[in-house]
Amino acid sequence: MKKITLMIILMAAVISCKDAEIKKSTIDKDVFGITKDGTQIDRYTLSNAMGMRVQIITYGGIVTSLEVPDRNGNFQDVVLGYDQLSDYENNNPYFGALIGRFGNRIADGTFTLEGEVYKLAQNDGKNHLHGGNKGFDKVVWSANSKLIDGDAVLVLNYLSKDMEEGYPGNLSVEVTYTLTQDNAFEVGYKATTDKTTIVNLTQHSYFNLSGADDILSHELMLNADAFLPVDETLIPTGELQSVSGSPFDFKVSKSIGRDISIENTQLTRGLGYDHCWVINDQNTGLRTAAVLSDPISGRVMEVITDQPGIQFYSGNFLNGTQPKKNSDVFYTYRSGLCLETQHYPDTPNRNSFPSVVLTPGTTFRTKTVFKFSAE
Repeated sequence: MKKITLMIILMAAVISCKDAEIKKSTIDKDVFGITKDGTQIDRYTLSNAMGMRVQIITYGGIVTSLEVPDRNGNFQDVVLGYDQLSDYENNNPYFGALIGRFGNRIADGTFTLEGEVYKLAQNDGKNHLHGGNKGFDKVVWSANSKLIDGDAVLVLNYLSKDMEEGYPGNLSVEVTYTLTQDNAFEVGYKATTDKTTIVNLTQHSYFNLSGADDILSHELMLNADAFLPVDETLIPTGELQSVSGSPFDFKVSKSIGRDISIENTQLTRGLGYDHCWVINDQNTGLRTAAVLSDPISGRVMEVITDQPGIQFYSGNFLNGTQPKKNSDVFYTYRSGLCLETQHYPDTPNRNSFPSVVLTPGTTFRTKTVFKFSAE
């Protein structure tokens, strides 16, 4: 009898150990594809003990998949993206990518720094967008993965050389993706330069928390009393306009579709929402910028950041030409939305906006957290 009891105890211990191993965070690596110029692109899969999983490729630092549970514990991929590397190279509206050197738009592709005029690519009409013709979304990053205090961590590095895409200074960039045990996906940015330059980094994932055809039934709260109105080319006018009494008021959570079709000059110019909100409590460090929720699945995503602004883009330029993952259909109009934490658009040409200037001997640091839960 004692032998049987001891055997049961030992078996229970073995099972417990196996369960503990299963519940640990893991990091796996495989080959995602080969670029047109013959460069191997690796894919890293970060998983936590709760079953959440994120996949990232070294091309563009792109988040290709992010699986989170709904209210019933069912996991689903909540970001838009592609199955094939060739699609990211040929027809990518910045799905899941790291954006730099400067996220968002710079008017006329021109800015002046320390008395010198710099001319950038005009890749969005007459304006410069998301770092130019070959921004950080199209370069290959070096990668190093590790487990830190039980969290799965992927560190990406890239050296943007002096005058790459027209920007001054050799800019050394490090982006750290962390999947925590409490279902948070953290993005930490760090950069240094050997010459005075500008920098504004962000992450450009498109979210759809339900898998529905569009995101209009998603509910959004933005912790912002003001937003930046834009001109016909989506460049800020320089005004910080109150959201009160306008379709841009998301201080209390509301469905994205509620006001998006209201007759409004700003909505007409953006073809919907494609504006930067001025996050409240500036210069106070990490705080909640947005809360996105989906009534269908119960999924909730809180966006926490130390940045001054957040660009809410409602997927207005998705046009049915982007092939959907694991499917033979295509992403449609407004099938995903972006919440890009950043400095304000066209800041290099606006002295009244928080500065994006980085000088030698100083370090650019910022952090954004996407915290997932269900209700």
